[in-house]
Amino acid sequence: MGMKPKIAIFDFGCCEGCQLQIVNLEEHLLDLIGLVDVRQWREAMSEHADDYDIALVEGSITRESEIPRLQAIRRQAKVLVALGACAHTGGVNALKNQRPMAEALQTVYGEQASAFDTIPTRPLSAVVQVDLAVPGCPIDRTELVEVVKALLLGKMPALPTYPVCVQCKMAENTCVFDLGLTCMGPVTRAGCRAICPSFGNRCLGCRGLIPDPNVNAHKEVLAEHGRTVEDILAEYRLFGGAEEERP
Repeated sequence: MGMKPKIAIFDFGCCEGCQLQIVNLEEHLLDLIGLVDVRQWREAMSEHADDYDIALVEGSITRESEIPRLQAIRRQAKVLVALGACAHTGGVNALKNQRPMAEALQTVYGEQASAFDTIPTRPLSAVVQVDLAVPGCPIDRTELVEVVKALLLGKMPALPTYPVCVQCKMAENTCVFDLGLTCMGPVTRAGCRAICPSFGNRCLGCRGLIPDPNVNAHKEVLAEHGRTVEDILAEYRLFGGAEEERP
């Protein structure tokens, strides 16, 4: 039997909820761990080694000092996976980009603001090449397992390219627009099994936009339900604020 692929898990600016989803695999975690050699995972182990093939990286880049660390991870890893919305699109951390950095620091840290370093939030792909993203806030642990399995087989997994609305219809959900809510489902990448609308909530777009989203159709749905583009832009910025700024 050949050597097990070496995996390391890292985090930057985030709540580490996506790593908790890995722990939440429970009995399946042991099966997954048995297929790989985990070299670093600060949240779960004290030992660490700097040789790894696959890097799962959670969190967005929010400080200048984080950039060289991420670049070093990229140089070592044969495959770098952006784990979750913060790493994928900047996540909720990018909300601070809607105001001047000095103002954001003052709001959060008050008189201690000068002691903290911050830059506009960036997804990992704004700093280094990312080979694959596992989207979501938090990630779907079932999807992560399928992604890791594909990588172990030397394949590049394919994420859904259709919107959450498709999975909503498959679940026979009542459209949340008909419930008076504003939803990002028509333009958000599926793969979450429409978990939020299935429990009576709206889609907030945490999985990022689908390729070539049908913006005009989304505008029509908004107009039909008395909503405006400004309404949906406020929703979009919750998870896509950093993407909005990129060329």
